[in-house]
Amino acid sequence: MFKGHPKGLFVAFFANMGERFGFYTMVAIFVLFMQAKYGMTAATAGFVYSMFMVCVYFFPLLGGLLADKVLGYGRTVSLGLIVMFLGYALLALPTRMNTGLSLIVAAMAVIAVGTGLFKGNLQALVGSLYDDPKYDALRDRAFTIFYMGINIGAMFAPSASEIISNWVLKGAGLTYDARIPALANGFLKGTLTEAGAYLDIARTQDAGATLETLGTFSERYINALSKSYHFGFGVACLSLIVSMLVFWAFRKYYKHADFTEKQKAKSEALKSQVVELTPAQTKERLVALGLVFFVVIFFWMAFQQSGLTMTFFARDYTQLNVGALSYIWFDMIGLLGIFLALGGLIFLFRKGSGKTARLAGGAAFLVFGALAAWRYAGYSAVNEFQPQRFQHFNPFFIVFMTPVVVGFFSWLNKRNKEPSAPRKIGFGMLITAVSFAVLVIGSLGLPSPKRLGGLVAPAESQVSVYWLISTYFIITIAELFLSPIGISYVSKVAPPKYKGLAQGAWFAATAAGLYLMGLVGGLWMRVPLWALWLILVAACLLSATFMFSVMKKLERASGQ
Repeated sequence: MFKGHPKGLFVAFFANMGERFGFYTMVAIFVLFMQAKYGMTAATAGFVYSMFMVCVYFFPLLGGLLADKVLGYGRTVSLGLIVMFLGYALLALPTRMNTGLSLIVAAMAVIAVGTGLFKGNLQALVGSLYDDPKYDALRDRAFTIFYMGINIGAMFAPSASEIISNWVLKGAGLTYDARIPALANGFLKGTLTEAGAYLDIARTQDAGATLETLGTFSERYINALSKSYHFGFGVACLSLIVSMLVFWAFRKYYKHADFTEKQKAKSEALKSQVVELTPAQTKERLVALGLVFFVVIFFWMAFQQSGLTMTFFARDYTQLNVGALSYIWFDMIGLLGIFLALGGLIFLFRKGSGKTARLAGGAAFLVFGALAAWRYAGYSAVNEFQPQRFQHFNPFFIVFMTPVVVGFFSWLNKRNKEPSAPRKIGFGMLITAVSFAVLVIGSLGLPSPKRLGGLVAPAESQVSVYWLISTYFIITIAELFLSPIGISYVSKVAPPKYKGLAQGAWFAATAAGLYLMGLVGGLWMRVPLWALWLILVAACLLSATFMFSVMKKLERASGQ
């Protein structure tokens, strides 16, 4: 899987991993933070989140233009890291309940600009590494490996945010309870009609709470929870420092590819490498890219619900306490122990493994198997967790399934049956539709969010964690068929002088999907749950149909 790739890929891999760890730590708790600290409704928090994400994914278009025309890829990436660090530092500054919103908005703007400078240009730099003919056949696999780096960073983010949150709450003599933020804000605003039930919940945190002190308790709880979220945002600052060190210290491994077409044209040594396309060729490639961008808009509209409606579903409709056997899914250390033990077992019995590999595989099986068993032995009969923990499933499944999917495509390639990149994207859209069909079935018979008034559903209306786990697994397969393959397609088809801009346009398409994500999120309090997920199923099926209808044009543009 890793054999034969240039070393510059792994510099980008680790630089991206650090940045994504910080970003997804922030994303995992963002809507929960906005609702808790500022008492926002689901629709308002969803709108703020979607607009922030739209900006995060739109600014790479401007970042790509800046790199293509002025700074080049490496310098633009470095500038982006610095700007993002400043934004996360602003976001981490703690303020009291209902204050500091302007600081949050400023932080989000700075983070969006920094991400715009960083993301697309790092991908363009990876694509440039594979412009060398000896690496071109590895391009799809390279971007799948690169994508795995993103998700290794994202995999630990929800657990990190929860550990920090629990630590801060414990210091204040409190514990997390998903019911309290909405109840506390409702009580303080005078919109809570029944305070008795809230008082019973408050007494599980403060045994001496009374109706007279309920307001004081509410403020104390919200301030402590908000502080825990601010500390979680601070994790991003630390992870960005790691990314900076990696990207700057190992520049020698990618500097030979860190040239835009404009920079090559100005260099006597590199001028011969400049590729000129005819206007007709440029038009054909741009049209093909535009068609792909149109389709992936609907994938991101569905996929990014993980940070919005799927988080609401986790908080309001899913059991947040499970037995020991199910809790292994929510304990990242135990889950990784099982994963790595299985990996060791594969090396132990795989045909062709040398003696050293077999010994290492056996040792890994014993060590990591023991780690998983030790973690399991420490679980309680009933184990509680915070709703953002569900967001570690997608990156975990990415890391777990990437070797499987890469191996599957390699197996097909050896038999001359590997689908073209556009065809893989089309299959990805179909698989995405299946993932949300699972939630349609799981939501049948549940009360609508409007009927609940924005509160957590009663225990009898909460469903098994496996509905969301299954959805995350299936949509992860879809993502591996679509996202890294799409990025690879863009790097190959983009006219050389527009490489950075084309990668930026990929993210602009993502931004359009995120805007639609916000519109779908706005339906949370307006339609039945099953209908909300069905809208996403229908959108994915229609976009897949369109993708297959223009397949020949897309394959011709990439020479497939």
